[in-house]
Formats: sequence, C-alpha cells, structure tokens
Amino acid sequence: MNARVSLQRRIDDYLAERRRLGFQLRARDTFLAGFARFVASRHHRGPLKVELMTQWVRQGKGGQGSPGTWARRLAKLRHFIGYLKQFEPQTEIPEASIFGPEPGRVAPHIYREEEIVELLAAARTLGPRASLRPATYETLFGLMASTGLRVSEAIHLHDADVDLKQAMLTVRQTKFAKSRQLPLHPSTVEALARYRRQRARHVPTTADSPFFIGSRGRRLGQPLGERQAHRVFNALRDSLSWVNRGAHEAPRLHELRHNSDFGIIAIPGLRGTPRTAPRCTYFRSWEAGHPRRWCSGTRTWRPNIYTST
Repeated sequence: MNARVSLQRRIDDYLAERRRLGFQLRARDTFLAGFARFVASRHHRGPLKVELMTQWVRQGKGGQGSPGTWARRLAKLRHFIGYLKQFEPQTEIPEASIFGPEPGRVAPHIYREEEIVELLAAARTLGPRASLRPATYETLFGLMASTGLRVSEAIHLHDADVDLKQAMLTVRQTKFAKSRQLPLHPSTVEALARYRRQRARHVPTTADSPFFIGSRGRRLGQPLGERQAHRVFNALRDSLSWVNRGAHEAPRLHELRHNSDFGIIAIPGLRGTPRTAPRCTYFRSWEAGHPRRWCSGTRTWRPNIYTST
C-alpha cells in the first residue's frame, strides 16, 4: 500500500477519534498533513523512524526555527506517533527532550488587591467629563477581575448575555469554540446594573447591542475595541507605577483574570471549558470581603477588595 495514503489514513482516523472526544484540533489537520507529505517526498517505506521525524520538525518556519519551536512541533507530533504505534508497533517514538524542554508559559503578574482598587479608581478619572468612558472601563476591568473573563470575552458580550435577574453571564463561542455560563456575585450584579443604567442615558440599546460600548464620536454605541481596551489599560498601568512581578515586560490586561480562580457551573445545553471538572462553583465579590462558594471543595481563596463606588 502506498505509504502516503496509509499514513494519511492513520492521521484521519486519529483526528476523528480525538474530535469524538471533544477536541476541535482545527490546525492539527494541516500540521499532520504536512508531515505526511514530507514522508511521501522522502519515499519512505516501513515503520517511521526518529531521524525522519526530527528532519521534518527542523523544517518548521522555513528551517529558521529555534530549539524551542522544534520542541513544540515535536510535542504535537508525538501525540500522533503514540497513537500510530498501537497499530504499527515498530514505529519509533522520539524522546521528548531531543530539542530540550518545551518552552512553558511565562509567569504572569498576579495582581494584589490594592492594585485592583487603584486601577478601578484610576479608570473613574478618565475623560471626557460626564461621558460614559470612565464607567465603561471601570466596569470592564472590574468584571474581568471578579469573574476571570478574558478581555475578548468581556468586550464581545451582548446585552442579552448579561442576565442580572438570574445573576448569570453567558459567554458564547469562546476558547475551544465552547459556550459557558458564569455566576455573578450580588455586588457584581449591582455594578453591572449601575453601568447599564448609565449607558442607557447615553445611547439606546437592544438585546443584540454590545454590553460595553465606545463613547467617542463615531464609536458611540459601537462595540468596544480590544486594542482600545489594551491601550487604555496600559496608560493607566504606567501612571500607577506598579512593581512588575511577572516575567513579561510589564503587567498586562489579560492577567487580571489570574486573580479569579473560579469554577464552572454545569448548565444544561452549555458546556464548560474542556478538561475542567465542574465540581464546585465559586465567585468573587466585587466589594470588600471573601469570595463565596456554592458547594464544598478544596480550592483555597484569597480575600479580595474590588470596590466600585
């Protein structure tokens, strides 16, 4: 049997099995198809060898990659090779350390509670005076810190996704193309309701309107831009002179969510983030005090003082 067809068939079976388990693997088709084409171009026959695999891995980024890049490519390939070996026992599995350790995640800046308070207070001073802009950014940053939302998730919320009667956010089609629902602490509900009232005085909205809106010129009533949110955050951060405790150049907006180690509530029809067991649902108070929890668990919480006046 033609080696390329055989290998591609194994790849297709592997991807189909992984997807049945709930993985999306959007880019993995192209990644593994590239490996199959490489094997075919070498007219390889028989079990796959480590030497062949490492040759292909080094071709990443036009052959200009670093050992870190090669380690990442090898780690992805090894998942498939392990699957392949159960059908073709003579397949060699490369050692994970051939190119050194796979680069890990860079340590984030973990915000202290006083830093969150300072950030929200600074957001309230934004201009222009009497505009919606200060309330928009205070509420956006506070929501991220109290719920763990990513900035893209927060700014893509529609008004209908913010159910204050049920104290619940619906986050749609986010990471891994999954949707989820997040419970809100009563103090967070109060802060969101206050922003909704302020917003109504500036621009009419519908259920399909973005929850967070721009407030200047042609941006009035339009969705808040992610670059815009980062730009405002960076300016406020620089004015506050925080000490950076992370490995990035400076504290980042995205890292606000690392102060909200919340669980995921199981809702019929909606699924939580893959690989996360929804054993317990936690949420943080926007105000002074300790976070509450809806059931017993082992997760340890720090108190927080996310104030909003």
